[in-house]
Amino acid sequence: MILLSLQDVRKAFGTNEVLRGASLTLQTGQRMGLVGVNGSGKSTLMKILAGIEHEDSGTISMQKGLRLGYLAQQGEVDGEKTVLEEMEAVFEPVLRMEEELRRLEEEMAGAADDPEQLRRLGSRYDSLNRAFEDANGYGWKSAVQGVLAGLGFRKDQQGQKTGLLSGGERTRLCLGRMLLQQPELLLLDEPTNHLDLKSIAWLENYLSTYRGAVLVISHDRYFMDHVCDHMAELLFGRIEVYNGNYTSYMEQRTERFEIRMKTWELQQKEIERQEAIIERYRSFNREKSIRAAESREKRLEKMERMEKPKDESTVHFHFSCRRRTGEDVLMLTDLRKGFDDRILFEHLDLHLRSGDRVALIGDNGVGKSTLFKCIVGQEKPDSGTIRFGSGVDIGYYDQHQAGLHDEKTVLDEVWDDFLRLDQTEIRGALGMFLFTGDDVLMPVSTLSGGEKGRVALTKLMLRQDNLLLLDEPTNHLDMDSREVLEKALADFPGTILAISHDRYFINRFATRVAVMDEGGLKEYLGNYDDYFEKINREQEPDANQPQVTRTQLDREKKKSREEMRRISEKKAQVKKAEEDVQKAEEEAAKMEARLADPAIWQDTQEAQNLTKAYQKKKEEIEELYRIWEELEG
Repeated sequence: MILLSLQDVRKAFGTNEVLRGASLTLQTGQRMGLVGVNGSGKSTLMKILAGIEHEDSGTISMQKGLRLGYLAQQGEVDGEKTVLEEMEAVFEPVLRMEEELRRLEEEMAGAADDPEQLRRLGSRYDSLNRAFEDANGYGWKSAVQGVLAGLGFRKDQQGQKTGLLSGGERTRLCLGRMLLQQPELLLLDEPTNHLDLKSIAWLENYLSTYRGAVLVISHDRYFMDHVCDHMAELLFGRIEVYNGNYTSYMEQRTERFEIRMKTWELQQKEIERQEAIIERYRSFNREKSIRAAESREKRLEKMERMEKPKDESTVHFHFSCRRRTGEDVLMLTDLRKGFDDRILFEHLDLHLRSGDRVALIGDNGVGKSTLFKCIVGQEKPDSGTIRFGSGVDIGYYDQHQAGLHDEKTVLDEVWDDFLRLDQTEIRGALGMFLFTGDDVLMPVSTLSGGEKGRVALTKLMLRQDNLLLLDEPTNHLDMDSREVLEKALADFPGTILAISHDRYFINRFATRVAVMDEGGLKEYLGNYDDYFEKINREQEPDANQPQVTRTQLDREKKKSREEMRRISEKKAQVKKAEEDVQKAEEEAAKMEARLADPAIWQDTQEAQNLTKAYQKKKEEIEELYRIWEELEG
């Protein structure tokens, strides 16, 4: 069933026409990713669908009564409510229904002598009770806790005022609130921003089984690979739809472009051939040949000429090294670093050899960027040693671009670091990163995050260092630029250590994943998928472990049996709690069915007793839910 349809939608801001006849159809159950270069109009299109912006022309059709949820990149919340109150506010209609049910029960108790009134009240009670159940009236508190936990809100944060939350936390809260509302169409603009890897994985699983439709803008290609079953590319103001996830889209996109270019080239050759024939006929200067030339000209004029296929300009560059390193490149031994009373990390060891490609991951705030600053000398470790091998030249990409100078132009920013090169060479290098013409005269202060990233990459390319320390290098880059960066790193002959939350990027470049926490580093061979598989599967026994004595073995077996007994008891308790909840809800449902029967209200005393028993049963259900949640926690 079609939920949403756009036909020939156009939108301009002044002379900048961002949508030039965009058309799109979204059906029930589809999960569609919306991609395009930065500034192509993705967020504008999303705002038009959400009713925040209005199209200049074209038609937008939506299914009647469509419930739509829109998540912007920055969310808004009531600063006076707590985190839990903000989430529970979603279920205010459910609470009102419950209050109405209690009121109807009281009215039915007082209308025992009026059969007609009792019938009307009972009918209303029955329909309202069904609506209450459909709205998850008994399970909404568990749903709230599940979403809060999935999006990384701890129990101790639930009582915090939302006005004290960071921008990222507010956006996460808005996302959770919208997921609980379960609209038929989710419009998500960069939903993975401000989420850690665990929360992103939870959101992937949630959206993969979401019953409604999803239209999502994201730079997280791994996320779209795991969530999306369709992709829509916004290119030169128009939309083209592809079946499959992001990886499938990239393959199809290349194939489509090559087919169109080939078809256009063949048509151009045919046009040239026909024009040459016409020219030759005219050169004969005879009446018959002139008529033949005119006939061919008419056919040529009627030919439907293809436009030359266009592709968005992309960055095009490669990294090289001006010299080779020795076998050992970087050795970190027992490194420790903290600020004030807080230890960021300690006992950190890392050994990089020539050609290594290591992805450094870990929770936010664990000190990954600080570690890089220690390596390049911007910070000093509290203890431990940092040693470099022979011939090592460090290239450092700072995600915050702190090394750029706002007052300089783009040209001067690069040229001042490479005075041996002439202006033509500097402009040529900047041209590889899409800075052409007067673009190079723009002040650095006026650049976007992506443009500053491209300036920093230009400088990094020109340095020709053999050890690259890359701190979130794909941040602010559009998807095409990320693809080119990955290809450039694939051909790089040196050594790479990169901090990244971009799992797709990690899969493309890394041969080792180093997980960082306050206790140091733990390393895994392979890329992100290999790492994820290893931490989620049951670990195989290690044959290289030292032998243990019989006494130690007996102790371990005893501990294992005790642990298994505890686990078994915990599972039994959880199962019993679940069964108790189910049994109590069934008993409550039977009571509700009796209360909905007008006959019960013929006996006022019996109706009142049943009402009291029902209220007591509801309180019992609330307590059982609390016990169940505690056991599962």
